[in-house]
Amino acid sequence: MAEDICQNLTELQQRITAACEDAGRDPDEITLVAVSKMKPLEDIKEAFGCGQIHFGENRAKELQDKMDEYQNDEIQWHMVGNLQTNKIKYMVQRVNWIHSIEKSKYLREIEKRASRIDRVINTLIQINISGEDQKSGCQAQDLPEILEHAQGLEHVRVRGLMGMATFVDPEDVEEVRPEFQKLREIRDAHREYESDNVQLDELSMGMTNDMEIAIQEGATMVRVGRAIFGERNY
Repeated sequence: MAEDICQNLTELQQRITAACEDAGRDPDEITLVAVSKMKPLEDIKEAFGCGQIHFGENRAKELQDKMDEYQNDEIQWHMVGNLQTNKIKYMVQRVNWIHSIEKSKYLREIEKRASRIDRVINTLIQINISGEDQKSGCQAQDLPEILEHAQGLEHVRVRGLMGMATFVDPEDVEEVRPEFQKLREIRDAHREYESDNVQLDELSMGMTNDMEIAIQEGATMVRVGRAIFGERNY
């Protein structure tokens, strides 16, 4: 229901504000990405009507279908899930952010596709901060090569890093703090690679359960689904 989504967004913004106050930060520094995976387009429209602008999807096909069906120029679309080279061509016409870059080949493909339609795509480099094999992302030692490659591109902007923490029970959420600290430290250690189109200002980290800790550790984007749209029906 629309009123439920609006209420959820209000409560979520209150959580963001409180976390920022604890960390001595400005809530305006935080971008809330509403992850609408497996949720109907009507939920996105309802959230947009409540003032939500940024929406994320985990699957390329679902992202493409929703962008095609709901062509709203005010929305910022984010691809936050695993990336495949052969799927990039389907999203570059409308996607605004791609969070899950883990290899230079993805940047090359985005550059090739985006140059044909003269668009610039914002990207984040995903780092595997949890150490789990099932989690995507490159290692910190891979980052210099990716950033150096990005420096020569015209239709790709690297805006920062993304990471997914280990999933833990809510009562154990403090355990993931070192993982968020790690992402921030990796970002800070690679500032020397910044150039015209490489600016490492964004840290996309934190979800429904661990959002507050991520904000305390420097997140500028939080990716939240369940706290906005409710549980998913898999």
